[in-house]
Amino acid sequence: MKRISLSPFSASINLGLEYGYRGVSIKEHQVIKFIQEYQESLIKEKNIHLSCSISKIKIVLSGQVEPHLKIGFINYPKFAMKEPSLKREIEGLSKSLMKRFEQNRIVIEYLDETVMFEESDEIDERIKTGS
Repeated sequence: MKRISLSPFSASINLGLEYGYRGVSIKEHQVIKFIQEYQESLIKEKNIHLSCSISKIKIVLSGQVEPHLKIGFINYPKFAMKEPSLKREIEGLSKSLMKRFEQNRIVIEYLDETVMFEESDEIDERIKTGS
């Protein structure tokens, strides 16, 4: 039996399950299908295997309680990558998810930084801003 060890790496994308701020639901199976197609493209075009885990969560802020999917990543030893390349691929997937599912912003949590991509300053009207 082989033992393969890598330095710790973890990332997660938090994807809202509503199109924009319209209240129209995104189904989990739609996201999974999109990710699988994206993965197949990465395998075919770059020989990159970007596996992930998916968990259902809720983001709560003020009057907003929005279902989300947390899409988790590690540097899977069988298909290990250098960290900058892994981050680049995760961020590419994040941007593609944003476009496909009409997200205004998306957040990626890494061990060493939190990254947010944002289309506009617009805020969900359910969140009270105090202004």
